[in-house]
Amino acid sequence: MAEPILEVRDLVKHYPLTRGILFKKQIGAVKAVDGVSFGLARGETLGIVGESGCGKSTVARMLVNLERPTAGAISYKGENITRLSGRALKAVRRNIQMVFQDPYTSLNPRMTVGDIIGEPFEIHPEVAPKGDRRRKVQELLDVVGLNPEYVNRYPHQFSGGQRQRIGIARGLALRPEVIVADEPVSALDVSVQAQVVNLLERLQDEFDLSYVFIAHDLSIVRHISDRVGVMYLGRVVETGTDAEIYDHPTHPYTQALLSAVPVPDPQARAHRERIILTGDVPSPANPPSGCRFRTRCWKARQRCADEVPLLAVPQAFPEGPAAHPSACHFAAEKHVVPAEGELPPPPPPPGPLHGGQ
Repeated sequence: MAEPILEVRDLVKHYPLTRGILFKKQIGAVKAVDGVSFGLARGETLGIVGESGCGKSTVARMLVNLERPTAGAISYKGENITRLSGRALKAVRRNIQMVFQDPYTSLNPRMTVGDIIGEPFEIHPEVAPKGDRRRKVQELLDVVGLNPEYVNRYPHQFSGGQRQRIGIARGLALRPEVIVADEPVSALDVSVQAQVVNLLERLQDEFDLSYVFIAHDLSIVRHISDRVGVMYLGRVVETGTDAEIYDHPTHPYTQALLSAVPVPDPQARAHRERIILTGDVPSPANPPSGCRFRTRCWKARQRCADEVPLLAVPQAFPEGPAAHPSACHFAAEKHVVPAEGELPPPPPPPGPLHGGQ
């Protein structure tokens, strides 16, 4: 990978659990993020997938400094930005923008669309002269597929998908270098999802943008991402290119996720192996020892409870597409959906009827 524009090392976010009213005492912590590391190159898209509650959105908020990490470092162009404040933080935030997950709460209901999208220009007046801001707002509305004449409308006059496109326009206003997209298309119709994803790809090529793209839809993540990181209970359990993760998964959790993806080919769907996980996701306030996935894993052994698996290339796969980092003591390939050449031949057609039957 090229020199990273954004680098995360051992990122940790623990929320304290307290008891008492007047004299509060900490009795534990919710380990929302517990040791996440990755790099993001210029012009690259890193997709992050995982179940709800695994810490994806918490990572996103820390990347834009909406949450202060408990430990670890986030470096932007080699500078640690986790403890910045004032003008230094303001300058960094111009280059790292976010598209929020919920379009209903991320837009101020008392502001018009023109004021919402134009607000970044008020904070960073050097980006657009005051007399030119309305035109720029209308251009942004046109870019995301909305009528430029909507500048005087309010958020309640739009559908959920239209509100999310307004949020995307706001994120693009300052022409940032990095965009953190937290479920940016989950509220959109399928046809609009394709339009927005194609728009993000076009803007990435045009403005040399880098994306951290968080989503539940594995097909969209594969379509837009250059690399993919799979998270489970606050940690990254597998990372690699889209082909490595989707075609050659080695971690049991990744294999279980992929087995749940709908397959449009009826023949392939009939012969694939469906992995059904038992039990619930453990509480992040009291995660299991060792491997956090071991309580739901069919490969679990005593070693999984005693040792924390490192996110590293498995020794069994020193080369090839399976040679990508996986946090499992017993990492191995598993073809969840058989390839086209692996499908058994179709049954022969029934023979002619005999005996007048």
